[in-house]
Amino acid sequence: MSFNLRSVDTVESISREDFKKNYLDKKKPLIIKGLTNDWPAKEKWSTEYFKEIAGDIEVKLVDNSKADPSKVINASIATMKFGDYLDLIKREPTQLRIFFFNLFKHRPELVNDVKVPKELMGGFIESMPAMFFGGSKAITFLHYDIDLPHLFHTHFGGRKHIILFDNKWKKRLYCIPNTTYALEDYDVANPDFEKFPALKGVEGYEVFLEHGDTLFMPTGMWHWMRYIDGSFSLTLRAWDASWSRKIASVWSLFMHGAVDSGIKVVFRERYAVWREKLAFKIAEKELKKDLRKAS
Repeated sequence: MSFNLRSVDTVESISREDFKKNYLDKKKPLIIKGLTNDWPAKEKWSTEYFKEIAGDIEVKLVDNSKADPSKVINASIATMKFGDYLDLIKREPTQLRIFFFNLFKHRPELVNDVKVPKELMGGFIESMPAMFFGGSKAITFLHYDIDLPHLFHTHFGGRKHIILFDNKWKKRLYCIPNTTYALEDYDVANPDFEKFPALKGVEGYEVFLEHGDTLFMPTGMWHWMRYIDGSFSLTLRAWDASWSRKIASVWSLFMHGAVDSGIKVVFRERYAVWREKLAFKIAEKELKKDLRKAS
């Protein structure tokens, strides 16, 4: 059993006009295989290289466990020397991953290995290059980014499996109220439609990235990721040009960040149980509405 998934358009390169007309304006994902052809990172970056230049840095680790309702999302479960972690993900399968790691802060010279694709669009947040590392059992839960940027997600050192959904499916995906992530009780790669009936009929995209491939994910796009090999990714973020989307970003940061965190601290487990029940009710209501439209 699976969602109704289709492939993502793939190009070697693309003009600014074509990208804007067919992908940015339509909020449609795209794989650009040749974007990194002139990046020094494509040849230089490896686990061995990072171990050599930054192996002594202490890093925080997360795993596939369901989020603790009393803690912030992606709270770390352990720390490890970066070099030891890199050895681990190349040596054996593990769920451990590093989330939103700004390696550039520790090694600023790495910025010279990347070329921000300003020829495709503006608005890049160059102060926030984020890196993500994972072992071959690591999974990133289904979510969309809280600040609503456009994302250019480039993978290195192995393969990655990604499933995407347009934001219009938010309620059917059992989005937890006041958050930007879905209920973690179903397997995105193999959903149980009997237990989670609102998922049946949801349409999405399926992507497999290899070394050097870049995936463009437009603002608000839901994504779930599985590391097939111990490997790593770089995400470049860019603001949408419209003021309405910028305002929506600020509102999302306030409501899904500050407000949700405050309520979580006060009510803890009761809040978690309440909003998971509400996620089911909202999903079922949305499913009934969609079925009426289709009939």
